Amino acid sequence: MTKYIFRSALVIASVVGFQACSLNEQLGSTLTKNQADSVIKVPALLKGAYDNLQMPYQDFGNTWGLSQMSTDETVGPTRGGDWDDNGVWRALHEHTWNADHAHIQNAFTNLLTLQFSATNVLNFKPDKNQAAQARFLRALSMFTVLDLWGQVPFRNPSDTLLNAPKVMKAQEALDFIIAELNAIQGDLGTRPATAAYVANQDAVRFLLMKCYLNKGAFLNRAAPTFDAADMQKVIQLADQIKATGAYNLGTDYFDNFARDNDVKSKENIFTQQNGPGFSTVRNGNATYARWKFTVHYNMNPSGWNGFATLSDFYDKFEASDRRRGGAYTGLTDTSGMLVGFLIGQQYDAHHNPLKDRKDNPLAFTRDVQLKESGNNLEVTGIRVIKYVPDFYTSDKSKDNNEASNDYVFFRYADVVLMKAEALLRTGDAAGALALVNELRTARSASSLGALDLSTLLDERGRELYWEGWRRQDLIRFGKFLTPWQLKPTDNPRNLLFPIPTSDLAVNRNLVQNPGY
Repeated sequence: MTKYIFRSALVIASVVGFQACSLNEQLGSTLTKNQADSVIKVPALLKGAYDNLQMPYQDFGNTWGLSQMSTDETVGPTRGGDWDDNGVWRALHEHTWNADHAHIQNAFTNLLTLQFSATNVLNFKPDKNQAAQARFLRALSMFTVLDLWGQVPFRNPSDTLLNAPKVMKAQEALDFIIAELNAIQGDLGTRPATAAYVANQDAVRFLLMKCYLNKGAFLNRAAPTFDAADMQKVIQLADQIKATGAYNLGTDYFDNFARDNDVKSKENIFTQQNGPGFSTVRNGNATYARWKFTVHYNMNPSGWNGFATLSDFYDKFEASDRRRGGAYTGLTDTSGMLVGFLIGQQYDAHHNPLKDRKDNPLAFTRDVQLKESGNNLEVTGIRVIKYVPDFYTSDKSKDNNEASNDYVFFRYADVVLMKAEALLRTGDAAGALALVNELRTARSASSLGALDLSTLLDERGRELYWEGWRRQDLIRFGKFLTPWQLKPTDNPRNLLFPIPTSDLAVNRNLVQNPGY
């Protein structure tokens, strides 16, 4: 009988198995297919694939860092001796990265790990729903690799691990992803009967919308085009999601990111479940890091005093816009912390002004530099709290990797904005404006009198800031190479990230992206 190499559950998630390196039979047991089927259980493999979403997406040094720190929304200043990290954050913001950048390597590795673990589920006789879930996770990882690098290493379930995986170029990868999503949709559950943290039909529709909307940009990043038929697909898919009746624009924007967002949010389409028993065992930064990496050490909850946003981006918001932030019941009254953008003097729960570690007022400033060295280096930069700290319960241990805020991949508000963009790109500016104003009304922002592409890009920033979409949006709208705060120049090569040097060495089918 033909024999295959099967790994233990602990090794399945290793990217070594995905890449073509010195793998041989000594790395795992050599079993017959029937023997392996009797030992390895599909539910455990599928859970492992879901768990492998965490590192590439939730950890801030992976795809989030690449997709946010490289934009006009996010900056990671070095503060004296803090946050230098060999210049990795500065390189991302200034677009001076190279093929040995640590976070570029980490993201590439962890996305391929996710793809491998999802593909491996298909080797062990999953039922139709299990197979569809695994194929969705594989498609999601492939979409992200395509977005960031423009080429996608790929293995079929039956491919031997001893050979280098094939590499799909942009058109082939996009065609494959779209075909996969269309093939599996009917085998997945529907929302809200299916929990948001389980692959579902609307998650498929959402990812298809992203594929059709970005197709022209993925195929020609320097000069994206937008085929009318693709835009109609986006509109049709948005209408299908709306027709389910499962979603509406919530009354409080930050409920989508609260510790109980699985209950409060009426917008979240696809998430990853977090909390005790989930995040910690996955061994990676989860949603708690989204407030830890920005708030000051002396705040409650305490943070790591790192990342900030830029004043030019902050100025895109009206004062009345709920997305700009303010008090959040259960958090602000117990700790003093606000949500959204933190600027100016910060206070405790009794409204006493806080101070930094040098006994200066803890008042966050508009000004920020990539290298801070002055007496105010702890307070420079407007801070961002998108995920409401899971700190407003009696269990203070939640201020760690066990925070219960489910990580948000896809939201209904993005569906609305993608449909508006498709309408605008096909000449229906009035229809697009109506959708955008519906969203703005829900966020307590004033209605716009007109809508063009520049205004729509700003609205996507206001709605989706720090959710990992900004780089993709800037490329699609032709703005990624333009100068912005703390990034005076650019190079067309930066429309793609470089293939990591170590991956080129082990997979001869990969080709370094132009300019690197």
